[in-house]
Amino acid sequence: MFESVLEAEAVGEAAQDRDRHRSAYRFILQARLLDEKLAGLYRAGKIHGGVFLSRGQEALSVAIGLSLRKTDVFAPLIRDSAGRLAFGESIPEALQTCLGSAQGPMRGRDGNVHRGRPQEGYLPMISHLGAMISVVNGTLFARRFKGVTDVVGATCIGDGGTATGAFHEALNQAAIEKLPLVLVVANNQFAYSTTNDREFACRDLADRAAGYGVTPHSLDATDLSACLQVVGGAVARARKGGGPQLVVARLLRLCGHGEHDDAGYITPELKASPLGRDCLKVAEDILLSRAYAAADELTAWHNEAQRTIETAVARVQREPAPDPFTETWSAISCKQLRETHEAI
Repeated sequence: MFESVLEAEAVGEAAQDRDRHRSAYRFILQARLLDEKLAGLYRAGKIHGGVFLSRGQEALSVAIGLSLRKTDVFAPLIRDSAGRLAFGESIPEALQTCLGSAQGPMRGRDGNVHRGRPQEGYLPMISHLGAMISVVNGTLFARRFKGVTDVVGATCIGDGGTATGAFHEALNQAAIEKLPLVLVVANNQFAYSTTNDREFACRDLADRAAGYGVTPHSLDATDLSACLQVVGGAVARARKGGGPQLVVARLLRLCGHGEHDDAGYITPELKASPLGRDCLKVAEDILLSRAYAAADELTAWHNEAQRTIETAVARVQREPAPDPFTETWSAISCKQLRETHEAI
């Protein structure tokens, strides 16, 4: 009897692992194809401002989005397209913000990376240089004061951003208050074009965790399985009262800092190293080798995602931009509250 229960549990865990990998792969694929479309629209002059692609960081990002619950708090950054999709953002919503549609969640007011739904715990980015850590801290404090439990707040930062005062102050605050914060550092080897050896002197950024009194985690972020396991474990630990978790992920940005940057400073040797592996291809190999998906399924998913993106682009490009003569320009949340009050 006991053995049959263990066998049933093992089968259930295997099925759960399979479903999780399949879901993660599809979000990674959608994010990659969406990024490629955004790059094309940028080069065609359809997007104003910068476009920052996630190529090479999607496995890490999707693991964050999938590990969180809809009642949690998530403050994604410029390369978190996969995590955004996994947390609930739709492809049309992403395009509406990037193309400046007045019908999008940000009403066409903000730059293409400053998008979210604050009242739902999906926080628009203020800055990618550490500012979002204290914002997540504040949101977690608010939940605590309201007696809300079983909640986690997650945000991301690059290796270069760990040198800012905002990073140090906010992480120290989270540690002192034992906030359920998961801070993910995507060490893509460059702060724009500045190499790691000119950014920090410690062996590994995870070594800094001890100085703050937070729990460190390290992983190879080119490996989807490692991302799901380590990030999922960090989120679970924070949710159970383990305090702040610092996840440091090793990878390589497989593109320039933005579409304006040709990344000529990334050497061929680094691109050919294990850090230069494409997480999308690694995830595909995992699915096929474990029989989590068949080759024809992968092709079907690709075609489906491509159709969804093209359909959304065609629709969003027909939507109007905000009219400066009729727009109230009040804060969106205030406008929504006022409309709700008037309706009552």
